[in-house]
Amino acid sequence: MNLDQLFRDRGRLFWILNISGWVGYTVAAWLGALAHEKPESYFAVIAVTAVAGFLLTLVLRAINRRLWAQSPAILALGLIVSCYVMAIGWRWLQNVLYYDWVKQNWQPEHLMDYVGGVMGSFYILLCWSGLYFGIKYYQKLQEQTEQTLKATAAAHQAQLKMLRYQLNPHFLFNTLNAISTLILDGANDTANKAVSRLSDFLRYTLDNDPMSRVTLGSELGAIDLYLEIEKVRFGDRLVIEKAVEDKALQALLPSLILQPLIENAIKHAISPSEEGGTLRISAKVQRDTLVLQLTDTGPGLGNGGTAKKSSGVGLKNTRERLQQLYGERQAFTLAPNEPSGLTITINIPYEVEHA
Repeated sequence: MNLDQLFRDRGRLFWILNISGWVGYTVAAWLGALAHEKPESYFAVIAVTAVAGFLLTLVLRAINRRLWAQSPAILALGLIVSCYVMAIGWRWLQNVLYYDWVKQNWQPEHLMDYVGGVMGSFYILLCWSGLYFGIKYYQKLQEQTEQTLKATAAAHQAQLKMLRYQLNPHFLFNTLNAISTLILDGANDTANKAVSRLSDFLRYTLDNDPMSRVTLGSELGAIDLYLEIEKVRFGDRLVIEKAVEDKALQALLPSLILQPLIENAIKHAISPSEEGGTLRISAKVQRDTLVLQLTDTGPGLGNGGTAKKSSGVGLKNTRERLQQLYGERQAFTLAPNEPSGLTITINIPYEVEHA
């Protein structure tokens, strides 16, 4: 059991600390008695006193539990009164045993001698209660912190899932609309092929948890399914190029992080052009960073391309997902491609799945 687990197990923590504390008290008193050359009977007084103190703290624990729910003023007053009353009884027992066992039934002249040194006992019990409330407050603070972190994580995951699931209806609408057009044009075989590819792609999206990460190799496999659907629509007008390092294929990244970018490029760069265009997907590892690039040969940032490309659902969605997952450790940039087109670059930490 580590320290964190011990602090969570309140019952075990109490018994370990309380027993250890009183053992330490006994050892310290015993060493002090040896240093002052006390008689053997004095060691019996120490042992009985330590056991009595241990039992008193069990009662004090029950009292402190009731005081915990009270206001600070009542808690402080109740703590002082309870510790002082118990200190009187504890000190009385210690003095009686000392007079009977060490001084051989010696009788003090004043009754106040029976509670002599009560302030020392009071301070011990008061410190014990202070430690008790300190640990209890720390445990409560840890629980509140943990609950806050869980609530933040739940909200974070909900937002990520929302962003990921937002892609499915957006992509599905565009694809089904294209298939509908193929059917109206009488291209039933082509439409059937598109439906088959769509089925494979959607199966991939459903089989992968939106909160999990996949390797770039797996991601590119899903992208190939998507591009086959688009190739059905555009034929030779859509040219795909890839330049991916072998090391980059093992990198972990959010599932379907590239699909909305490719969809956006096809919509704004390939579809409007009668000649079509080229999409180039590249990936490489630079030190501890995975660099992903998607380049198209469309209108780029000029000719009104900026507004369309920077405010699309796909780009906005991808920006937010990367920000949620990596914070300041990521970068998402748009730059012109020469001689025409747009280059989207994603930089994220290079991480691989451990065996």
